[in-house]
Formats: sequence, structure tokens, C-alpha cells
Amino acid sequence: MKNLKNDILKRVYLVYAFVGVFALVILAQTFNVQYVEGAEWKKKAEDLTTSFRQIEAVRGNIYAADGSLLATSVPIFEVRFDAKTEALTDDIFYNEIDSLALQLSNLFKDKTASQYKRELTSARKKGSRYHLIKRNVKYTDLQKLKTFSIFRRGQYKGGFVYTQQNKRVRPFKILAERTIGYEREGIKPIGLEGAYTNYLKGVNGKRWMKKIAGGVWMPISDENDIEPLDGSDIYTTIDINLQDVAENALMTQLQQHEAGHGSVVLMEVETGNIKAIANLQRDKNGNYNESYNYALGYSTEPGSVFKLASLMAAFEDGYLSLDDIVSTGNGVIKFYGAEMKDSHEGGYGDITVQRSFEVSSNVAISKLIVKNYGNKPQEFVDRIRQFGLGEKLGVEITGEGEPLIKNPSDKSWSGITLPWMSIGYEVHLTPLQTLTFYNAVANNGKMVKPRFVTHINQRGRAIKEIKTEVLNPSICSQKTIDMAKKMLEGVVEEGTAKNLKNANFKIAGKTGTAQIANKSGGYKNEGGVTYQASFVGYFPSDKPKYSCIVVVAAPSRNVYYGNLVAGPIFKEVADKIYATSFAIHKPLAKRESSAVSKIPYAKDGYWEDLSKIYAEIGVKTTKSVKSAEWVSVKTGDRNVELYPKKMNEMLVANVVGLSVKDALFVLENQGLQVKFIGKGMVKSQSIQPGEKISKGSTIILELA
Repeated sequence: MKNLKNDILKRVYLVYAFVGVFALVILAQTFNVQYVEGAEWKKKAEDLTTSFRQIEAVRGNIYAADGSLLATSVPIFEVRFDAKTEALTDDIFYNEIDSLALQLSNLFKDKTASQYKRELTSARKKGSRYHLIKRNVKYTDLQKLKTFSIFRRGQYKGGFVYTQQNKRVRPFKILAERTIGYEREGIKPIGLEGAYTNYLKGVNGKRWMKKIAGGVWMPISDENDIEPLDGSDIYTTIDINLQDVAENALMTQLQQHEAGHGSVVLMEVETGNIKAIANLQRDKNGNYNESYNYALGYSTEPGSVFKLASLMAAFEDGYLSLDDIVSTGNGVIKFYGAEMKDSHEGGYGDITVQRSFEVSSNVAISKLIVKNYGNKPQEFVDRIRQFGLGEKLGVEITGEGEPLIKNPSDKSWSGITLPWMSIGYEVHLTPLQTLTFYNAVANNGKMVKPRFVTHINQRGRAIKEIKTEVLNPSICSQKTIDMAKKMLEGVVEEGTAKNLKNANFKIAGKTGTAQIANKSGGYKNEGGVTYQASFVGYFPSDKPKYSCIVVVAAPSRNVYYGNLVAGPIFKEVADKIYATSFAIHKPLAKRESSAVSKIPYAKDGYWEDLSKIYAEIGVKTTKSVKSAEWVSVKTGDRNVELYPKKMNEMLVANVVGLSVKDALFVLENQGLQVKFIGKGMVKSQSIQPGEKISKGSTIILELA
């Protein structure tokens, strides 16, 4: 009995011991899992989690005024292979892998078919759930991939997995690049992309995804749980053809003068629409690119282009008229010991206010302003501010430069501030702020805010219209405006910008040549003085349609005057607009012809063609000069008289009265590109007859 009891106790103790050891093992393993291998198991748990992941919405497009794409989002795809999907049997895989490998090789041309086969087979053996096939796959290639062997079965039966991302592209590359701007994660948005990002970005969707080994998120299904809402489209005022002209003209001048940077802005006078805005800067390698929006953000001393505001202030206050006389002496004057000079050595003598502006006399204009405002500088400053200068324009694009118009109460105001301020120093303006002021003069005193965007569309429907905003309905009296316009016209007709004078249409504007201050406040650097050349104005001067400013900083080669550096850019832009827009043309005098009221009806043309036609219909013709190929026509009651029509190969021909066929033949043989509007015979031509031919120029014919 005792032995039995001992035997039972032994068994109980053995069970206790076993349970105790087992418990210790469990505790040890728990400790090991929690503390020794905890990080590893935690990572594995995270790798097998599921979650809703955001699906990026397609960002809206940005369009030019004519509907051309300035910025758009192109879908790109990352394609992977789930080699472990259960529905993909070995029979299917090994029967079709050769075909799939060949198709992939032919499509991407980056690997041989045998390389693709080896990689996919290895992924199959390893049980890879997310083997990378290709990144940055285009949409068209994705559609082809969906038809390939194995992949055509989809995600669950063929292991075909792809995710979409959107890549922002600008079809016109550098054109208006800084104004279009960009929106990137972690970087402050700039340009229109930044200004309108709340409209462009859309609303992201969601998809149920799982996290597999390696931290990769893989879609659980082909469908999104919440579809993304694409962004709205922005329609800008930019004319891509004029933008191209402005960009190329600026590039040519910057390269020719080895300048540091430059900008061009073209504005529609009545609406404030920005039709072109170009900004180029030279990098350390000597190449030019759009790295900063100088037109918007570069606030510097404008120099002589500010003289218009100075004289307009005196006109408005009744102190001056255009015919008043001012003495420039020997071209040098001192204010509190500081010497001011005219660019013309020896001065201009006694000249009118009109002439002082035309030749841009520093001495004359500073004397006039000091004489009338020397004891009341605040009155001058207040009048300048009334013109809208000294305040930001408030355009939607961020980064507008801070304007500076000093007050007499400022600590930096000195005895020489007023005279130097009158000629554009000790004041700061951006090119866009200066242009807006000149545009107001062209617009008879109405100052409008520069406009970059006209409307916003969502799914083809306009959701917001951005109208022209009037900043000031009248910056001054019409009398002052008329005097300002006369001065600006005189600069081009008789003054510093005579090289811009044009026979086809009149330009009004002002040249500017300013010294650029360095960081210490002086104007001299190690290499000497650095200059800024500018020209700002409008055209046609009688009925202004466009205003434009050109600013070129740090030109070299000892050429830095505004008319020589900035002027040619302005002229090229203006000429392009004139050649392509009948809205600013003066109609040519209609060609007199007695043929309209006579029978038989006749028109000018090629001698051989006309003689055959008249012979066929039995009309008698007479030709005064046998050697003439082109003839003018005079009709009588029963006959037609043909006279030689002069065609000078070096001068633009007069094709008014010719048929389209004959006009095309003549003008294209002269090296001109011909465009025409309407139907019938040539009624008018955009380039006047007798002008020197510029090969490759465009001439527009109006038919009627």
C-alpha cells in the first residue's frame, strides 16, 4: 500500500515537474519573442498589415489662350509580377513564360528574352509577391502589357499588378517656365501651379491595399474604393506664338551682349492680359534658363523710364507744360556736392521739356523737379503714389517684388534724394510694376491689374471667371495723359529710340539705362559699373493695343544703352504682332481701277495667262511693252490695254488687285511667307509696297 502511494506521488511530482518545465519554456520563449526577437516580429506584423491608401488625383491642365497645353499630367505606371498568386498554375506559367519573355523584350528593348525568362522564373521559385518588371511605363505600353501571355489573365490569375502615378510635363519646355511654375512636395509652390493649386490638385481617392514583405503596398483589388476627383483646368492669357517670339528675341540679345539676365513682358492695354512673359538668366556654364521670375520679383532702380512719372507729376500739379524751356548748361549739375551728368557731353543747351524727355536729359529733368518740389517733396511723393507706384499690384503669383517710393520722413531721405529720385534712382520697381504704369498711360489713365488667367473649367464647364480688375479708373487728368503720350511718341520719332522708328506703325516709349547698385549700396564692383538697359512703351501709338517692357541686366561688351540692348527685343515682338494681326493695321489705299465699271471686266496679272483668256473670249488686247511679264489692266468699252507692272526683286511688290495665285507666285519668289484672309482678289497687304525685302518675313494679304 505504501509502495502504491509512493508511486502515485512520484507520478504527481513528475507531472508537476513536466508542467513546470513546460511553463518555463513558454516563459522563456515569450521573453525571447517579446524582447530578443521583438523588433523582427513587429516588423513582420507591420509587413502584413492592410490599410486604405491614397490614390493621387490627376492634376488639372494649364492651357494657353489658344488652347495649347502649357502643363499637363501624364500617367505613368509601375508594373510588377505576383509570382505566388494561387490561380497561376505551373502548367500555365511554364507553357507561356517563353512567349511573355519575348513580348517584354520586344516592348521595352532593355533586356533579352532569355534574361526576362530567367528573372521571372526565379521570382516564381522564390514565391515573390511583387517582382518589379518596369517603372515609368507609358499608358499605351500598359495597354499592350494587358494583352501579353500570362498577364492577360489579370492580377489574380496572371499575377499582373500595376500602380499609377502622375508625372507633370510642360510640352513647350522652357517657354514661360517660371510663370507656369511647379508644385512639389516639400518645396514652396511657385507660378500659376502654386497660385491655383487648390483648383488644380483635385481630390485624392482611396484603395484597400496590403503591405507585403519589403514594405511594399500591393492593391488587394483592381478597383478603387473611392475614386479620385481630377483637378480643374486653368486657362491663361499667354499667347504661345508671341511667347516664343519674346523668348527667342530675349535669348538672342542676352547671348549677343553676354548679359546676366533679362525679362520681357507683353500686355494687352485694355484688358491687362499678359500675352507673353519671358525670364532668362545665365548660369555658371554660360547657358540661359528660366530660374527666376525677374519680371515679377526683381525690384530695382528703374532709371530713366521713371522720368515719365516725374514729369507727369509736374504736369498734373500745373507746374510745367511741354513748351517750357529749361537750361542744361554744360550737361553737369551738382546737388549738395553730388554731381549729376547727362550722357551727351557738353549738355543740350536750352531745350523744351518735350525735348528734355526725348533726349533723356538727367540735368534738365532733375532741375525741373527740384525747382518745383524742392521745398515740398512730400507733394511730389504723394503725386507719384497717386499714379499707383509704390504699392504692390497684388497679382496671384507669389513672389512680387517690394516697390520702394521713399518719404521725406524716412531716415534714408537726404538732400540728394529728390533730384536722383526724379531720374529713377533711390526708388525701386519691378518690370511688371513699371509696365502697369505705362499701360495706364496707353489706356488713357485707366490702370488695370495684370491678368494671367481668364477662367477655370471643371469637366469642360466654367466654374470661375476672372475678369479684368481696374486698379484705378483714372490715375490723372486727360490733359496730363495727352502730354505724356506726346513725349513718348517723340522719344521714338526724334529721341533716344529713333532706331525703333517704323514705317508701318508708330511706337511710343522710353529708353532706360540705369546703374545697378551693389550689396553695399554703391554702384561700382571689381569689374566696374554694372548697368541695366530697358525699354518700355506701347503700340500702335495712335490706338494702343499692346504695351511691352524689356529689361536686360549686366550687358557687357561696352554696349548698355536701352535703345541698343532692350530696344531690338521690343521691336521684334512688335513686328511679329503687326505681321499677324490685322487689328492694328492701317488699311492701304484701295487700288484705283476703271475695270470695275467697264466691260469687259479685267484684273492685273501675268501677261501670258491674261492674253490667252482674252483671246479665248474674243476680247482685243494691246500691250505697250512686249518684254513685261506682269501687267496692269485698263479697260475700254470693247478692248483691254495692258501696261507693264514693275516688280523690283529687292523691294516688296504691290500685289493689290492681283489674284491669290499671282500674288503668291510673286511674293514667294521674293522670299516672303504669305498668309491670306478672305476670298477674292488682293485688297490690301500688311507690308507696304516698296519696302526692302526681309527674307522669311510673313506678309498677310486681305482678300475681297
